[in-house]
Amino acid sequence: MSSPPSGLSVLPVTGLPEFSPGDDLAAAIAAAAPWLADGDVVVVTSKVVSKVEGRLVPVPPGADREQLRLKAVEDEAVRVVARRGPLAIVQTRQGWVVAAAGIDASNVGQDALVLLPEDGDASARGLRARLREQLGVDVAVVVSDTFGRTWREGLTDVAVGSAGISALIDHRGSVDAFGNRLETTRTAVVDELASAADLVKGKLSGVPVAVVRGLAPDAPDPDPGTRPLVRLPADDLFPYGARDLVGSRAPAAELVPRAGELPAVAEAFRIASAALPEFPVVLQYGGEEDGVVDVHLTDAVTTTTAVNLGALLGAAIVQLHAQGWTTRWEPAATAGGTSLVGRLWLGTPPD
Repeated sequence: MSSPPSGLSVLPVTGLPEFSPGDDLAAAIAAAAPWLADGDVVVVTSKVVSKVEGRLVPVPPGADREQLRLKAVEDEAVRVVARRGPLAIVQTRQGWVVAAAGIDASNVGQDALVLLPEDGDASARGLRARLREQLGVDVAVVVSDTFGRTWREGLTDVAVGSAGISALIDHRGSVDAFGNRLETTRTAVVDELASAADLVKGKLSGVPVAVVRGLAPDAPDPDPGTRPLVRLPADDLFPYGARDLVGSRAPAAELVPRAGELPAVAEAFRIASAALPEFPVVLQYGGEEDGVVDVHLTDAVTTTTAVNLGALLGAAIVQLHAQGWTTRWEPAATAGGTSLVGRLWLGTPPD
């Protein structure tokens, strides 16, 4: 009889207590899973990490828990990506784009809300080191949380912290079985492990830790944790939800010029004119100074042409912002009969 093929196994860690701030998470895992072995990947729900680290928002008796949750979302967010009613998709200080800043009101008492760990990678590194002290084993650690996914219904667990394992496996440059060279494929292996572990942890079973066995990951040195998973703004094709595009535009007092401002303005005005045919206006734009485009109203200045220009210019500025430009508009003085109505500064904010 042939032996079964090798593969991965996912094992729940049962018998863990309810955790509170200051508890020794590593000691509890070591006591519940003395069978941990070198090469295992320990996947820990972020909620228990946050609890032992004290990442909690207290809810006093009689307080409005929902209002406190909404305030906590605002406090944890560095950027609102999209909003509809009380639901907000935001970017957190850790770099994650997630609903409600990852703040959880489930599996916790009514007297608290749970925030994401302050630094999930540091939490994973600390837990990995403590498990080595407790059991003498070399394991990888993934801290997981439940996220929604763009364009798909349903939730899945992803990694918000890791240690002892490469977050991404880069296949770019490799050749597949048909001779095709891979150009963009990078596998988020820690997300796949987090999702697999959740199959045995579950949302309602009270099992916050699972072990994935059989992968035998190589520990990178230096270990960047989950930082490679954070998509940089320059690579983000969808930085804002459509409902929030206008509100997301903020003028900048200082800008660093970047090449391409004139073609960008031409395209923005073309799109704005096509979208707002009811606001016809004849204008000219151009300039020789880097990062500055002069806008001239060549029609006679009337209330109608001024309103039309304002509508077109506002739409063009929002379009430029959607394309990744930061802008500042400076209206020109109208004395002297000049056709110049203002200057549009474009670029990027200074570091």
